[in-house]
Amino acid sequence: MTQKKLGFGMMRLPILDPNDSKSFDYDQVQQMVDEYMAKGFNYFDTAWMYHGGTSEGLIKRCLLGKYPRDSYTVTDKLPDYIFKPGFGPKEAFETQLERTGLDYFDYYLIHDTNAASIVNFEKYHCFEFVEELLDKGLVKHIGLSHHDGPELLEELLIKHPRIEFVQLQINYLDWDSLGVRARECYEVAIKYGKKVLIMEPVKGGTLAQVPEEAEKLFKDAEPDMSIPSWAIRFAASWPDVYMVLSGMSNLEQLRDNMSYMDDFKPLNEAELDVVWKAVDIINGNIAIDCTGCNYCTVDCPMNVQIPRLFSLYNADLQEVESKGWSSHEELYANLVLTEGIGVASDCIECGACEDRCPQHLPIREHLKAVAEHFENK
Repeated sequence: MTQKKLGFGMMRLPILDPNDSKSFDYDQVQQMVDEYMAKGFNYFDTAWMYHGGTSEGLIKRCLLGKYPRDSYTVTDKLPDYIFKPGFGPKEAFETQLERTGLDYFDYYLIHDTNAASIVNFEKYHCFEFVEELLDKGLVKHIGLSHHDGPELLEELLIKHPRIEFVQLQINYLDWDSLGVRARECYEVAIKYGKKVLIMEPVKGGTLAQVPEEAEKLFKDAEPDMSIPSWAIRFAASWPDVYMVLSGMSNLEQLRDNMSYMDDFKPLNEAELDVVWKAVDIINGNIAIDCTGCNYCTVDCPMNVQIPRLFSLYNADLQEVESKGWSSHEELYANLVLTEGIGVASDCIECGACEDRCPQHLPIREHLKAVAEHFENK
């Protein structure tokens, strides 16, 4: 079975109700899966927490029994935050097999390795557990989904040499980021001969809607290419990258991605030069470097939907001042009036969000800035 480099990320699928991540537009999801498979793509990536715990079930609904098992590849992940007495990695894995309807996973990742989660992973002997799954044939390949620095990644790869691949957040904005350190993590992975899978190539949609100056730069260089295509192609252009995951929220996004990934051509030097110029422009416009993964909301006692607030804040700061009126202020107010969602000033500064943030953002300080921006007007 051959695999093209575009992976179907099942984290941001089409939904009918924007306030209910479980309200799948099943017809559209199925059509996306069918068109993706028809084009010869076959790599699906899901996880326990995606879409409020319902993403895994779409494997059973959209693939199982409709396509031969050896015609598609499924990646799932073992999280640490669900463990408790009587429910450890074995119970989690069995639940995932039941949710997906599968009897094995092609790729199985220890999910979100970082300085905090590694304590739990070691407490519950997760590395030994996934190696046992590999030996039993219940998973075909084992790896890490890493959200920390290159030092910890190197430590883990030395300590656990049977790890075969590493999933990293890599995109052109994070490549030289002092926070994410994508380039350094990539270099550690290839130093130890590991396959690299890429997540967040479009940075949670941030690189799909770039500032006007950056958009013009891209369009002048390639008038017929979409803005997200630059981000996906950048990620896929690195020689040791095996797969690039794209969280596609509708058919249009899927078709666009497939149009240039079907017969993929890496960025050339001139195109890379355009990308680096765009990075300089974008870095001058984005205030909060959030990917919208929602890890931070899992333990929030005040139901503050942090990524949504940050997204509104970033978008509002990118509005031209001459416009006068901004829809973002109204949208922010409506979160309270119509949805009862906690706003930035509701933060009690417990720090639970920062413990979970893969980007290591100073979320509490950012929330103060958001509150100042929106709530004091």
